[in-house]
Parts: sequence; C-alpha cells; structure tokens
Amino acid sequence: MSPEGEKLFFAENAKFSGWLEALIKEYSVFCPVEKESGNRGKPDYVFKKLTEPGTFCFNPYRAVEPLKSFFTPFTEKVAEYFGGADVLEAEGETVLFGVKGCDLAAHRVQDYVFLEGVEPDSFYKIKRDNIIMASGDCPDFREVCFCAAMGGAPYPESGFDINLSPVQDKGFVVEAGSEKGAELISQNMDCFIPASEEMLIRRDENRRGVSDRMEAHLAPQNLPPRDNLQPLVKNGFESDVWERFALTCVECGACNFVCDTCHCFLLSDNKNNNVNTKTRLWDSCQYKNFARVAGGANPMKNRAERLRNRFLKKFDFFVDNMKSPACCGCGRCIDACPGKIDIREVLKDLGGTRDK
Repeated sequence: MSPEGEKLFFAENAKFSGWLEALIKEYSVFCPVEKESGNRGKPDYVFKKLTEPGTFCFNPYRAVEPLKSFFTPFTEKVAEYFGGADVLEAEGETVLFGVKGCDLAAHRVQDYVFLEGVEPDSFYKIKRDNIIMASGDCPDFREVCFCAAMGGAPYPESGFDINLSPVQDKGFVVEAGSEKGAELISQNMDCFIPASEEMLIRRDENRRGVSDRMEAHLAPQNLPPRDNLQPLVKNGFESDVWERFALTCVECGACNFVCDTCHCFLLSDNKNNNVNTKTRLWDSCQYKNFARVAGGANPMKNRAERLRNRFLKKFDFFVDNMKSPACCGCGRCIDACPGKIDIREVLKDLGGTRDK
C-alpha cells in the first residue's frame, strides 16, 4: 500500500450505493445526470438532487453548469431589513458529486474574490463551509476542453474533499482530500476497504491514458503556451483581433454566466411595504451598460472594448494577483456562445499561431 494509504480507499459498486443511501439520509446530495435532449454527439450533464442511490451518475467530464452556481446563485437575496434588523440565514450541509479538476481550479478564483478580500463575503462563506465537494476523474473530455493547456489535468489534484476514480466498472478508488472528506468516509467505514496497490496502479494507468489522449487532442490546435498569454493579451491591446471577434457578439452574457471564474455582480434594492430587500444578480462585462457610471459616462461603449476587457481580466489581472490565468480550460464559454466566439481562436490570433 502507498504512503497515502490512510487517505485512499476502495468502494465496490454495491458498497458505494450503500454509502450514497446513508449520505442521502443525512445531507442534501447533488450529482450530474445526463440531460434529456436531442443533442447529437456527446451528451450534456446537469446537476440534480439525488433522491435514491440508483439514480447516481458518474459524469465522464464536467457538467454544463459552472460550480459557482452553488455558491453565488444567479440571483440571491443578500439582505432583508425589517425596521433595521438584517437576517443572515445558515444552510444545511450539501454533498456535491460530479465536480471536475477544471471546476476546482476555477473555484480558487472564486475563493480569492469572495474570501480573501478586506472582508469575506458572509453568504459565500456559509456555502463554502457547508458544501462538501466530491470530485471525480475525467475518463473522457469534450472537443472544447483544453484544461491541460491551462496547466490543469483531466483529474483533480487538490482542492477536493473527496475524489472518485472509477476502476474498470468495479467501483471507485476514493481519496479523502480534507478532514471533512475523511469524516464522511469514517462515518460509513463498512462501505470501504483500503485501496490495494493494484487498484492504485489501475487508477494511475487510466489517468495517464486520458492525459495522453488530451495531449494528442491539443497538439494540432497550436495554442500559445500558458506562460505567454499575459504578454500576448497586454501587447495586443491595440490589435484588430478584438474588433473582428466582436462582430458576432450579441452581448447575451452567456460566456460570463457559464464561466466558472467570472464573478461580477450588481446589487438591486427593492421595497415592499416595510420590508427592504437587497438582491445580488450576476452581471456580465459584455453588457453595454456594464461600465456605465451614474453620470452616464461609459469607458467601454464598444463591444470590442468589452471583449478585450474580459481577456485582460482573465489573462493579465489574475496573473498579476494570483500568478495564474483565470481560465481553467473547461470550454463552457465556447459551447454557450451563439456568436461562435472561441476563446482558443482569440488567443491563437493574438499569438499568431492559428495557421502553424
């Protein structure tokens, strides 16, 4: 057994179902399920609450919804005043299955924004403390996935409470990544056995296999190296790339809303009788009025300027502040854009690697 043996377990399928059954009784449990649609090609996966173990689905790649939707919902009441007294509601514990490596990498940006500022965001912190993230390896990936080009891997390496690695349809290698995750396992130890060296070898073989496939998938795309992205975006400030790609932008904000690192919001005040409510709403830097100030001035009136701002924030601001781009390579923005703007193609045009 490896030195990490105390954190690594194996749950064969029947025992895993028993564990899920126990979790459902104690927690709100969510996992992705295959979306019922006429989609051609690989299916989409969407999160749903798990009510019985038999409906559990291990998604082979990331879900459609970004992880942030569980922590900062599209619309969220953040204050309610009754004659001056505000109410902050605590929430029950949730176990969230189906999280992938790209989601965890992106979530470090959300933590930086909402927890590491001058004052932590109370609503975000409540959810962060009460959501247990059960991630999983990616046995497959979509065409739009490019996590490896952003320094990631098709399996989680850190940031999870529990991680699942499927092993030949027999069950899962289960790794505890935090005290919360270890406690979740220890509560139902009869569902687990220590992971054998053979199981860990199979897990690692599976990981190498999908990593090799991802590398082969990315090789012909000629994406600029991750370490070159900041100077490319900064030096391309006056480039015509922004105008060209902005021609098909319809300012719908889909790229921002599905992005797991985007975090901009606006606050709305509403009054109903003697109750004053403040609501937080997702905002988009692609909206025309995103940068408009009270006097009516707007420093980003043009779509090209707003598109450029999105890239500067991801590949310049966060590199300066977090030492890495605010892009996890999940490809959700590519799937969602009705204007067919592909973040990979923008970066290739800035780096002059499109036709190489």
